[in-house]
Amino acid sequence: MAAPAQHELLRFLTCGSVDDGKSTLIGRLLYDSQLIFEDTLATIAKDSRKHGTTGEDIDLALLVDGLEAERQQGITIDVAYRFFATPRRSFIVADTPGHEQYTRNMATGASNASLAVILIDARKGVLTQTRRHSFICSLLGIRDIVVAVNKIDLVNFDEATFDRIVGDYVTFAAELGFRSIVPIPISARFGDNVTAKSGNTPWYHGPTLLAHLEGVDVSQDLSAKPFRFPVQWVNRPNLDFRGFAGTIASGTVAPGDQVVVAASGKATRVARIVTAEGDLDRAEAGQAVTLTLADEVDVARGDVLARPAERPAVADQFAAHLLWMDEEPMLPGRGYLMRIGNVWTPCSVTSIRHRVDVNTLEQHAARRLALNEIGFCNFSAGQAVPFDPYEENRATGAFILVDRFTNRTAGAGMIAYPLRRASNIHQEHFTIDKASRAALTGNRPIVLWFTGLSGSGKSTIANIVEQALHRAGRATYALDGDNIRHGLCRDLGFTAEDRVENIRRVGEVAKLMVDAGMIVMCSFISPFRAERRMVRDLLGAGEFVEVFVDTPIEDCIARDPKGLYAKAQAGQIKNFTGIDSPYEPPEAPELHIRTAGRAPEDCAAEVLEKLRAAGVRC
Repeated sequence: MAAPAQHELLRFLTCGSVDDGKSTLIGRLLYDSQLIFEDTLATIAKDSRKHGTTGEDIDLALLVDGLEAERQQGITIDVAYRFFATPRRSFIVADTPGHEQYTRNMATGASNASLAVILIDARKGVLTQTRRHSFICSLLGIRDIVVAVNKIDLVNFDEATFDRIVGDYVTFAAELGFRSIVPIPISARFGDNVTAKSGNTPWYHGPTLLAHLEGVDVSQDLSAKPFRFPVQWVNRPNLDFRGFAGTIASGTVAPGDQVVVAASGKATRVARIVTAEGDLDRAEAGQAVTLTLADEVDVARGDVLARPAERPAVADQFAAHLLWMDEEPMLPGRGYLMRIGNVWTPCSVTSIRHRVDVNTLEQHAARRLALNEIGFCNFSAGQAVPFDPYEENRATGAFILVDRFTNRTAGAGMIAYPLRRASNIHQEHFTIDKASRAALTGNRPIVLWFTGLSGSGKSTIANIVEQALHRAGRATYALDGDNIRHGLCRDLGFTAEDRVENIRRVGEVAKLMVDAGMIVMCSFISPFRAERRMVRDLLGAGEFVEVFVDTPIEDCIARDPKGLYAKAQAGQIKNFTGIDSPYEPPEAPELHIRTAGRAPEDCAAEVLEKLRAAGVRC
């Protein structure tokens, strides 16, 4: 095994199931490396008596579990990073949570690591979370694994137990593509085989954990990969200087090199490589620099500079592995925000190709992804973005999905490949446009989106509004939930997934009708804010008017014109909004109509007044 260069930095993480001893192991490494100050050790000794789990001994896990909530529960919640060094190497270790609900934190730690120490409790063997963390490590590009069979002292240092656990793990991990799997029997609490060989395991002839970490070669020559420079900031302090700042993701660059803007294909040359310490003759992966270009080409934040002959893929549709991190399930068709590199763009999953069973690695059909599930999906982004397959370049092949309403990180993705079939589809531009069609009819194209509970009066109000517009000579069309399900959406049911797809289809139709110059009345329960927002984003500014028909559910049940509430309450209809499926009221609708005690004509008059204020003649 090739020895690493002096003080070469190794980033690794500890992971595995809950209470497998991850924090204790890191504490042991710090303790045995003599990197703990006396006052810190005294504090840990005091806290061990209050929160410790090791009797009279010092609980080394408390060196890492810094949050009070972690100490009280004896678990790791957040990702804890620690630095330590030996004469041979420097280390940054990420202690990641074992609990399933904190899988997102584990993925965060793995995203920057080169090696993973998978801890397994010798008493419990390989568990579901062990498999899940191993699979995530594989997806995130970690190729070197240490299987640390911990608490070997609690099974009397039994060789057969160790061999059985290692065999189970190696069998499971055979399809994960790891470059190396090194099994080590350890006791993190007492230090067996952590930094020194243990006399309790005479049958083990491999290295200690620390010796392996000091000697393992996990180097990836990013400088040998194709040049990628994601632009983070356009630096324009004055009229005489225009530079592009960022960190080189891979490859090398020098003044005079030919480069292209990946998305546009515009070619130019690198004029200077500017840093705070002065200009450079050459820069390589990992360096933060500012590049100036020989020509005035259009470059913005999020663009990627590359060599002309080694361009990344540029596409708005691609296939990727997705780790779902949100308690709200991922539903195909629902809109999210995607960040890839320095680009933010709307994005949705168009289909789930399969979900992965982390226990068996089998692929199963799925219509949604729940918290901590992993799927392989097709994606559609709001714009073409530059990327590489994740296995070729972790920096340019990874992305996150963000919930548009909560701003939570909802998912982490690893791109596999672009969907080539979409690259030959281009937008046709016709001479007659939306403005020309609207001028012919005298319309101001707009969508009136009526949302509310079943029986709230949406369709009745929309019908009265359309009659008034028709009398005024306006070109209109009404899209109604019941009518659409007789044709365009007859194949859809009423699950959350089908409701999302139902509104997506209706939104696309409404967009086409607005492009045709029409005023469109859409009457749909549309219970989820995310889908109403999706339709709004399809249209131009001022073209979407959300009308919240706010009727108390008691009134809706009393009306019950179709007898649906009675059937839902009797359990004969499932997923009925307001009974066993939620309705998310609009938070800031353009028009909030409270119908209690009012005639439909009065409510319609309120809508018409809103249209007049928006410039619609009616």
